[in-house]
Amino acid sequence: MATYKTYESVGNREDLTDVIYNISPTDTPFMSSVGKTKATAVYHEWQTDSLADASVANAVVEGADASSATLAPTTRVGNRTQISQKTIQIAGTLESIDKAGRKSEKAYQLSKASSELKRDMEKILLSNQAAVTGDASTARKLGSLQAWLETNYVGAGTAGADGTTARVSGTDAAFTETMLKSAVKQAYEAGGNPSVLMVTPTQKQVVSGFAGIAEQRYQAPSNKPTTIVGAADVYLSDFGTLSVVPNRFMSADADDNGEVAFVLDPEYASIAYLRPFATNELAKTGDSEKTQLIVEYTLEVKNEAAHAIIADLAE
Repeated sequence: MATYKTYESVGNREDLTDVIYNISPTDTPFMSSVGKTKATAVYHEWQTDSLADASVANAVVEGADASSATLAPTTRVGNRTQISQKTIQIAGTLESIDKAGRKSEKAYQLSKASSELKRDMEKILLSNQAAVTGDASTARKLGSLQAWLETNYVGAGTAGADGTTARVSGTDAAFTETMLKSAVKQAYEAGGNPSVLMVTPTQKQVVSGFAGIAEQRYQAPSNKPTTIVGAADVYLSDFGTLSVVPNRFMSADADDNGEVAFVLDPEYASIAYLRPFATNELAKTGDSEKTQLIVEYTLEVKNEAAHAIIADLAE
């Protein structure tokens, strides 16, 4: 008598786990580390200023008249707001049926769209994009961080300017501790107090080999196995401690010519929102629900001299 097996039976229930596993990264270190503020126009402006250079020649004789006033105006700078959006469209039937891993397809897809939108924003903010004024047929674009950092620049290429001029790439070179020290020193001398070194995953591994990495490389408790620490989370510079933060969304240039590293003073950067994240239920045109997730924002680099960029790094 033959044994009746699953291969021959009809009606076996499927075994589908009621969980959806998604490992796509959603952390946005730059947006999380800088401030948030409000924009009130599509061209968001702010002012910068600096003190006169310190002078050893500031001495006058007794009874001298007051010197003539030498005053300088503030510098007015600004950035364009950019609109970013995602749209989902869910059929009525799909929303109604039983599904594995989620109860509502609309809620699940909106959650995904929100994470995708934040990832897009992080990548845009850290890119080498110059501001675009925009018109009826051209989208406005904000000037990204690489297009702002001009004063403190380490690299073979040419720095950007005012968010309106993208930097120009040069010949790639390996990331060295000498480059990092130069960038930190420049930012410090300009008046910044940088506390974050933001790097690509590739450059994070390079930084782990720098001599300035904090000690405690080996942990050997008496009652537990020894742990060898192979990561660089803190860099001790001559001008303060830097948290070494890897960022998955810092990519190579548009021309695929090298990577960058940022030395940041988070106090002097913000995301300015003209319209914060919002969902718009769009008009129904059939048996589906269409929803738009939208945000309008820009990058406010309060004073670009507080930061530094190390460009043209070999991948």
